[in-house]
Amino acid sequence: MLIEKKDVQQVANAMMNMLHEEEIDIVNNFHDAVLAKDIDKIDELFKVLQYDIEDHFTTEEDMMEESGFYAAQIHKAEHDTMRKKVKDIQEHWDLNKDPSAVQEFLEGEFKKWIVLHVARWDSETAMHLGDTM
Repeated sequence: MLIEKKDVQQVANAMMNMLHEEEIDIVNNFHDAVLAKDIDKIDELFKVLQYDIEDHFTTEEDMMEESGFYAAQIHKAEHDTMRKKVKDIQEHWDLNKDPSAVQEFLEGEFKKWIVLHVARWDSETAMHLGDTM
């Protein structure tokens, strides 16, 4: 297990918490496949991960836009940076099928990013949104 749900703080918006919990489950399943070096499963779960990240980020961005969150562009820029990194690691995967590079990204960069991103940007966004959306 790469990320335990308790490692990612709860925020003041139930929808955001649900998105985070779903993503943690998907990332953990993906990480398990990477550790097992299961090429077919990694191929399959990379698509699931990409879809989930896009759904997660877009949902948050729509909520920020609808509510007029003052730092929506900064928060979205963080999402865009991670979107690009995941896309880049997937392109590297498609060319090389190297589980160790994916593992390094997940354990070294993604895990830290999600914990810090939720603690900083998602918690602030959730306080602005409240639990009304």
